[in-house]
This record gives sequence, C-alpha cells and structure tokens, in this order.
Amino acid sequence: MEADISSQVVGLASNTDFSIISLFLRADIIVKSVIIILIVSSVYSWAIIFDKIRVFRKINKSADEFEDKFWKSKSAETFYNNLPASIDDPMAQLFKTSMQTVIKSRSRSSLSEKLPGILEINIEKQMSTIDKNYTFLATVGSTAPFIGLFGTVWGIMNSFQSIAISRNTSLAIVAPGIAEALFATALGLLAAIPAVVAYNKFSSDSKKYSQKLENFSKRFLTIV
Repeated sequence: MEADISSQVVGLASNTDFSIISLFLRADIIVKSVIIILIVSSVYSWAIIFDKIRVFRKINKSADEFEDKFWKSKSAETFYNNLPASIDDPMAQLFKTSMQTVIKSRSRSSLSEKLPGILEINIEKQMSTIDKNYTFLATVGSTAPFIGLFGTVWGIMNSFQSIAISRNTSLAIVAPGIAEALFATALGLLAAIPAVVAYNKFSSDSKKYSQKLENFSKRFLTIV
C-alpha cells in the first residue's frame, strides 16, 4: 500500500512541468505581477546599458577628435566660426556656448569673472544629459532583489496553504509553489546584478569624462 502511494506521488511530481512559462502561468496574480515587473525592469536596464556603451564610445572618440582639431587651429575665434551649426559632441557644445559668452563680452575684467562660472554651469549641463537614467539603474540594482524576495515569500505562503488544504506534505504538492517562489528570486538577482555593475561602470566613466571637460575648460581659460 505504501509503495502504491509513493509511486503515485513520484508520478505526479514527474508530470509537473517546471518550465519557465509553466511556472509563470501557474503563479497567482501577485507572483505574476512581481515577475512582470522584474522582466520589464531587466529589459529596460539592458536597453540603457547598451545605449550608454554606445554614448561613451561616441563622445570619447569625438572629444579626442575635437581637441586635436582645436589645438591645431590658428585661434579659438577662427575655430568657433568654422564650427557647424548643429553639433552633438558635449565638449564642442561646451566650447561653443563659452565662446558665445566671450564674443558678447565687452570687458576683459567682467569676462574673467563670468567665464569660469559659465564653464562650470555648461559642464554640469552636459554631464546631466550624459548621466540620464543612472537613477533607474541604481533603483533596479537596489530594489530588484527585494521585489524578487517578496515574490518568493508570497509563493512559499501559497505552498504552505496548499499543504494545509490538501493535508499532504508530499513533494508533488509543495514543489510547484517553491519553484515559483525561487523563480521570482532568480529574476530579482538577474535584474539587479547587471544594473549594479553597469551603474558603477558608467559612474566611473562619467567622472573620467567630466574630468576631461574640466581639463579642457582650464586650458581654454588660459588662452582666453
């Protein structure tokens, strides 16, 4: 008799589908909501990561090209006059807006007082554009594990409820709920780890680029 019950339990467990889609479909509305939130957060995080990789490659290359052309030019004003009307390089935009202040200024004394502050404001303006969406990466990195943990706790609660209702502690009864719970935890970690790594990497890249803009500003002040 005991052998028959054991075989039935094993057969039920073997027939249970533990694929990702099945785990999602079997989950209740709370766990499903957690899974959807984590998947959407992960996808958007990766979109930001790929975009920032592209942005930093572009601006580092264009900054080097701009500095090379700038220091080879005859004068800052001549170089400014030859700049295209629309330019998306942060360092070029920093130079362009600063040169507009230089050209409009009538007094050297007032220029020496205003220009450092204007350069600093322009650097912050350019960096705020580059640093866009960093908050989202930081938020996902810090909250995704806890969101996944919430789904885990909820799934385990459902498992205990199944045990209480069926009065059966067999693995076939408990396993689906635990699998759903652990799936939520795994998704939380999968969303959080890349976001944290990317946030730290891009924060470091931003500091380096900000320092590059500051160094250019200091050298620009010396020639103005």
